[in-house]
This record gives sequence, structure tokens and C-alpha cells, in this order.
Amino acid sequence: MADFPFDIVGFDLDGTLFDTSADLTDAVNHGLGLLGRPALSVETVKPMIGRGGKYMLQQGLEASGGCDPEVLERIYPELLAFYGDNLTRGTYAFPGLIEAMDQLDARRVKLAIVTNKSESLAVKLVAELALDHRFACVIGGDTMGPDGRKPSPEGIREMIRRCGGGPAAFVGDTIFDIQAAKNAGIPSIAVSFGFLMQPVEELAADAVIDHFDELVPALENLRVARTL
Repeated sequence: MADFPFDIVGFDLDGTLFDTSADLTDAVNHGLGLLGRPALSVETVKPMIGRGGKYMLQQGLEASGGCDPEVLERIYPELLAFYGDNLTRGTYAFPGLIEAMDQLDARRVKLAIVTNKSESLAVKLVAELALDHRFACVIGGDTMGPDGRKPSPEGIREMIRRCGGGPAAFVGDTIFDIQAAKNAGIPSIAVSFGFLMQPVEELAADAVIDHFDELVPALENLRVARTL
């Protein structure tokens, strides 16, 4: 275990670590309901997730009758307040995650989160799931300022800095996650079970996993591929 190739493994949050789609859909539908708009299904909302709450609401408004900028700005705080009060009613860790984290802990790998969700909501969500002790740091979409959201590499670079440096890899489910890893100069792994906006093969990640029990072997194989 001492020669494991990575000191740090970072994760996206929504659609990578946790299936948050039910609670995010409820938040979008809360906002739409305030306008008398029809509710959207979870499957409709899933592709809207990954670029932050305002983008998700904008897409929800577009899908339900059109998005007026004034309406977006008025309803967005209502969505955030509702979501903040209902973060984990339907949210759960993807199968195999806890076991994969245990395997990485045994190899003394530091785990971290880099998400486009606001830092305060991400920290609260992980704490409500009683998993906050598993992560060395949580970097949100607002942590690095207005230009720090993925695909910017700044969040991943800050993750590496806070974790003390060393070889790192990043795991995500969207093109923004994979591009952020590439922009930061580290290898990436895409999860096929996330909130995909496109076929997982099109993300051009260094590896793809279909279940978290494949994560540690995939990280080992990345080391092999890089040294061939």
C-alpha cells in the first residue's frame, strides 16, 4: 500500500459522490411552483445539474415556459433557502462509496471535494450525511471567487495545496470535472452512473468506472499507464 500512486483523490459532489437528484429536483420544483409552473421530473432535471444552482434554475425555467432574468434573480434565493432546509431528505451515497473510501484511507490517501455547489451548502450536506470527517477539505463553487468554478482548475489547485501537495487524481461525472482536472494537469476518472450530460466516453477521461468498487483498481491502472 505504501507505493500507491496518489496522495490525494478529489471528487465532485453531485452525481459523483452522492445522488442528490431528488432533493435538487424538489428545490427546482419549489421555485417553479412559486410561479405556478408545472413540476419537472428527476430525469429532466439531472442534466441541468453540475454548473451551480442558478444555472440549474435557469434551465428549469427555460424548460417550463421561459426564463426572464428578473424572475431568475427573484426566485433563486427562494430555491436556495428551500434546498438549504432540505439538503438530504432524498440524497444518498452511491453504492460502494464508503468501501472505496475505506480502501483509500488504508493507503493513507487524503480525500477532498471540489464542487460547483456553494461551499456552505456542500459543507452542510456532507455534515448532515455524517461524512465530513472523511474529507480533508471541501472546495465550493464560490470558494475561489467568481471565476473559480469548474472547468477552472483553481479549485483543484487549492485542493492540492490544502492537502499538503503530492500526486493527485480527480473523479467526476461531467465535462466540467474532466476539463478542470486536465486544466490542473492531473489525471481524471469519470463515473458512468452520474448526472451525465453526454455519453461518458465523450468526456475523454483517463479512465471510466461503472461502480465505486472499480475506483482503487482504476487508480492503480492510471499509475501503470503513466509509467509505460
